[in-house]
Amino acid sequence: MSAPTAPRSSQTSTPVRDPEASRALFERAVAVTPGGVNSPVRAFNAVGGTPRFIASAQGAWLTDVDGHEYVDLICSWGPMLLGHAHPEVQAAVQAAVARGTSYGTPTTPEVELAEEIVARTPVERVRFTSSGTEATMSAIRLARGFTGRDVVIKFAGCYHGHVDALLASAGSGLATLAVPGTPGVPESATGLTVVLPYNDRAAVEAAFAEHGDRVACLITEAAAGNMGVVPPEPGFNAFLSEICRRHGALFVTDEVMTGFRATRQGYWGIDGAVEGWTPDLVTFGKVMGGGFPAAAFGGRADVMGRLAPEGPVYQAGTLSGNPIATTAGLTTLRLADDEVYAHIDAAATTIKAAVSEALSAEGVAHTVQSAGTMFSVFLTDGPVRDFADASRTDTAAYAAFFHAMLERNVYLPPSAYEAWFLSSAHDDRAISTVLDALPAAARAAAAAGGAA
Repeated sequence: MSAPTAPRSSQTSTPVRDPEASRALFERAVAVTPGGVNSPVRAFNAVGGTPRFIASAQGAWLTDVDGHEYVDLICSWGPMLLGHAHPEVQAAVQAAVARGTSYGTPTTPEVELAEEIVARTPVERVRFTSSGTEATMSAIRLARGFTGRDVVIKFAGCYHGHVDALLASAGSGLATLAVPGTPGVPESATGLTVVLPYNDRAAVEAAFAEHGDRVACLITEAAAGNMGVVPPEPGFNAFLSEICRRHGALFVTDEVMTGFRATRQGYWGIDGAVEGWTPDLVTFGKVMGGGFPAAAFGGRADVMGRLAPEGPVYQAGTLSGNPIATTAGLTTLRLADDEVYAHIDAAATTIKAAVSEALSAEGVAHTVQSAGTMFSVFLTDGPVRDFADASRTDTAAYAAFFHAMLERNVYLPPSAYEAWFLSSAHDDRAISTVLDALPAAARAAAAAGGAA
């Protein structure tokens, strides 16, 4: 597989037509589904307009129900590392479906996928779930059960699924116990959660000084990707690992997004594997499911040994380790060799440079930040090191940028606070389409108020 060269096309993309079929489907969906979508991030509330209903996908391209094609820069929010409808993944899944879809018993693919995850990462044992939310919820429960403590520390802007205890915003002061961040979550659910500014060592020290002997775990995204991509500052995750060890708390890294996406070993391959530290628990999702609902959490053997039926901490799931999902994930990981990551990295480097060049040409304040192969574009001066910095991004300018790209056949995240993802299927044609769309999109962002 050769790296993309991304020659500039001499043709200008024809703006897509009005999405009549998508609009009709959205009207039907709103009548039967809250907001017309089954996950809020799929809505266009942050950018305006009508969500595109996708009929099919192939390689780097999405095709909507109106027949419009788009270069896909979200890749199902990360999982499609090899692109859509990869023939080897499809063949493996079709063979698995022919054998049956769910047994409620142990199966070979779940053992093989667990072995693959253990071989790539610092975890010693793995338990499967069906979603990243389940994985983080279970990891928190296990940490509390293992330590006999209750307090959880997290960072503002880091998202760990819609677990009640983790949907919290900070109170006053650096180490104040949190209050709920959404209706429906009672204060009792977040009363044992401490929310701190990301990349702030002093805040972490203060939190442990106040709550240290009550802290069950500290959980963080290995590299933040849900406020846009905000990597940990050099040595920050190592510091978190050490302070947790010092206080007898567990260090939980959330690699649902970065796992097997940032690098072959996840973000841990960038910092922990080099610096010589390991987390106590890790959560996984997205890429490890190959596009199917699958997630996992894993960690030290002694910690994982506290799970039922081996230990007293209960966790279960009817479809956990589903043979179809584990087959898709196993096939994806086996195909995700060094050449795949090199290709994605080269494509990302090309697009990042072109985005910055186009926005600079129009005087639009911006910063582009990366965590391995995933990246995002903030329409604000950088660097962005925490949620407060990320919140300064110009959302109106991003909305204009988003729609200008969409009209020119490029599908970006419909939010200024999300990561951009590429796949090994993003070839010269796909990248050229992105590059051709950027100048007009940068002008639209400048006109909407993004010019410095």
